[in-house]
Amino acid sequence: MELTARMVALMREASPCFIATSMPDGSPQLTQTWVDTDGEHIIVNTVSTHQKTRNVRRDPRVSVAVANRTQPADYFSVRGRVVDIVEDGAAEHIELLAQRYLGGPYPNFGGPDETRVKLVIAVDRVVHPS
Repeated sequence: MELTARMVALMREASPCFIATSMPDGSPQLTQTWVDTDGEHIIVNTVSTHQKTRNVRRDPRVSVAVANRTQPADYFSVRGRVVDIVEDGAAEHIELLAQRYLGGPYPNFGGPDETRVKLVIAVDRVVHPS
């Protein structure tokens, strides 16, 4: 599915994003995160050793919700799958997101030695359009 112009606009702002993955036992795992897009995919930047990364390596299916930060009822929700996990450029990408979300450099919440990755998500179904 193609992303709508409104979906792309929300992902290019400092919009709250939640991503749900599946734990090994099938239970859901939900994380609040920063979000971006390349215009075709949803992109979530994370750490290679975090639970959501381990989960999508095993089962790439995800659900993602992105809301307007000033009007939370203006949101979209999708089901999709991680089609790529990219380390190249992920450290630079988190700096771009930190500028967007924090207005400054990334503060290395997990420490300076963490390996960043970008989860590239293809949308299979829009559950709630924005």
